[in-house]
Amino acid sequence: MLDFSVLISGLLTGLSLIIAIGAQNAYVLKIGLHKKYVFPVCTICFLGDFLLIWCGVFGIGAIIQKFPIFLDTFRYGGAAFLFVYGLLSLKNFFKSSGSLVAGNTVSLPSLSKVLLTCLGFTFLNPHVYLDTMILLGSIASAYGEPGKYFFSMGACLGSFLWFYSLGYGARLLRPIFRRPIAWKVLDLLIAVVMFFIAGTLMLDQ
Repeated sequence: MLDFSVLISGLLTGLSLIIAIGAQNAYVLKIGLHKKYVFPVCTICFLGDFLLIWCGVFGIGAIIQKFPIFLDTFRYGGAAFLFVYGLLSLKNFFKSSGSLVAGNTVSLPSLSKVLLTCLGFTFLNPHVYLDTMILLGSIASAYGEPGKYFFSMGACLGSFLWFYSLGYGARLLRPIFRRPIAWKVLDLLIAVVMFFIAGTLMLDQ
């Protein structure tokens, strides 16, 4: 029988880890403002969480903890990825003069490039393995059988609600982004977030 209290606990715990000003959320927000590629981007983010959450439940997180080189590889690779994307956002800050006014729309790269970038944000951050796979997996295991499955279902539901709400809800901010200065501010903020997270990854020993 479904234990709703455990499911809700998983949902709230999952949301508490996902809802933060991070690289992945900033990217989903930007895609949502364009109203283009929103569904595939949100789906990649959700499926990434789904995969990692259930891997944690089935004990893969414990295996990863035994091999620190795995997290170190993603730490340095993720930092480099975020630094490069931060530079691109900074470049847009100095060059972009677009807005969301018809006929003067800020362009996005091709779908394949957008999805590859999204995969980078999803899997090249070692914190996603620590939080989503190891931490959530450990908390879920504490509920035993079958509680850990209900907890994980709740965490997956939280991920689903957050990413699709962020992606499709971003369009509510479109009136603000009809002004070119708004895009410049967003690009600058994204650059700052990327550089900050890249720095914390490099300093996180």
